[in-house]
Amino acid sequence: MSFVTLDAVSAATPDGRLLFENLSLSIGTERIGLVGRNGVGKSCLLALVAGTRAPLTGTVTRAGAVAILEQTPDVSHRARLADLLGVGADWDRLSRIGRGEGDETDLAEADWELPARLDQALADVGLTGFDPERPAAALSGGQATRAGLARLLVAQPDVLLLDEPTNNLDAEARALVAKVLARWRGGAVVVSHDRALLRGMDRIVELSSLGARSYGGGWDLYAERRAAEADAAQRDLDHAEKEVRRVAREAQVARERKERRDAAGRKFADRGGTPKIVLGMMAERAEMSGAREGKLAEKLAAEAAQAKASAEVRVERARTLGFDLPSSGLSEGRGVLAFDAVTFAWPDGTPVIDGLSFRIAGPERVAISGPNGTGKTTLIRLATGALAPTAGEVKLSVPVALLDQRAALLNDDETILENFRRLNPTASQNDAHAFLARFLFRNAAAHQVAGTLSGGERLRAALACVLCAVTPPQLLILDEPTNHLDLASIEAVETALSGYDGALLVVSHDADFIEAIGVERTIKVDREP
Repeated sequence: MSFVTLDAVSAATPDGRLLFENLSLSIGTERIGLVGRNGVGKSCLLALVAGTRAPLTGTVTRAGAVAILEQTPDVSHRARLADLLGVGADWDRLSRIGRGEGDETDLAEADWELPARLDQALADVGLTGFDPERPAAALSGGQATRAGLARLLVAQPDVLLLDEPTNNLDAEARALVAKVLARWRGGAVVVSHDRALLRGMDRIVELSSLGARSYGGGWDLYAERRAAEADAAQRDLDHAEKEVRRVAREAQVARERKERRDAAGRKFADRGGTPKIVLGMMAERAEMSGAREGKLAEKLAAEAAQAKASAEVRVERARTLGFDLPSSGLSEGRGVLAFDAVTFAWPDGTPVIDGLSFRIAGPERVAISGPNGTGKTTLIRLATGALAPTAGEVKLSVPVALLDQRAALLNDDETILENFRRLNPTASQNDAHAFLARFLFRNAAAHQVAGTLSGGERLRAALACVLCAVTPPQLLILDEPTNHLDLASIEAVETALSGYDGALLVVSHDADFIEAIGVERTIKVDREP
């Protein structure tokens, strides 16, 4: 059974930019992972499925209830957990009845099974025992996201729509989302760059400006098939380019042959003795033959060019955005960062880190792990010198650069080039353009305003600004760098960092990212604040 059917649907941005067209998709009792580059329209597609947005053309037919996970739930001081769960009025009705204040309407409309459904939904998302009267503002960001997921479970729709549900969640909460989806027996569409979550999907739908392409199975099978498609597309492009060159060579040979025939004909006519009517017939035949050969050559050239253009589109679609990082010059064994019995507590006495010791030497790759709220960001601020330890010593021995998930070192109202010149004042205009081109910001691309960049572009621009400095950092600290990147950008960053010869200190809940960049050891921070 299909709960939602999209037929020949197209959509555009408010300013008229076409996102996708002629998209057809059927959603049944299955879990669909929706992937595609940032800006291609994944969130727009969810809105079309939910019915909160109308298609530009085409039709959307719904045969079941659809519910979407809110990205920014209401956590105002007046909202309670019951309100986040979408059952505030029903909960208040039962509360009135419980206090003996309910009227006949309350008794008639009471949902007596609500408490049991709430308990089960909250348990499913790891909020066991949470009081529905708890103020929403008292929930952490991760707890609010869990509450949003519980809201969907309480509503029990036919189709769940989740837009980046694991963003900003720690490893435990990510695993819980995956567990909820694994148990779900209705339909689900999940927009995510979390490869661990995508592995549990029944199929992957890839969205592009050309529409939607479906791949059976989860992430690993999708990645395998996409790699095979990329190889096939490159082979087809190589063949098409050879065919274009072959057709061009044969056309040139044909032209030269015709020129020789024409020259011989002119010499024959110049010798005289041949009737004019015969010469005219010979000229006419030569002209007709040349026209036929010319049209055939044009047809073959057009076909070859079309085949090449088609192959180039396929290669571009499959190609990931690759760039290389410059050398840091860090030598093996060089002391980079040392924590010696470091303790940090806030002025009110709340301890965050207690007696932590570790060392990083040479181009090591180290991850910081732990649940949200246990001191990972504090550790980073201690490492960079933004905080001073309450006790113990932090020794940073090399130049360092910190990149958070928002690349906050970039000014939104400046262009990429202006940001680079501000952060690297000794670089000339030509040097700045050359450095930015290395990171794929060539010519006019360097004049894009930072505030208009996608997550992947912004991180790439920030990397260019810090790694192409006169004194490049030898320790790169990354704080959840993949949170706002699409999968193509994540893979490009992974490839670039794999070739980086400096030291890395990384906070990330993305296990695939940690593995891909070659992290060698992990520092666990699990002390409760």
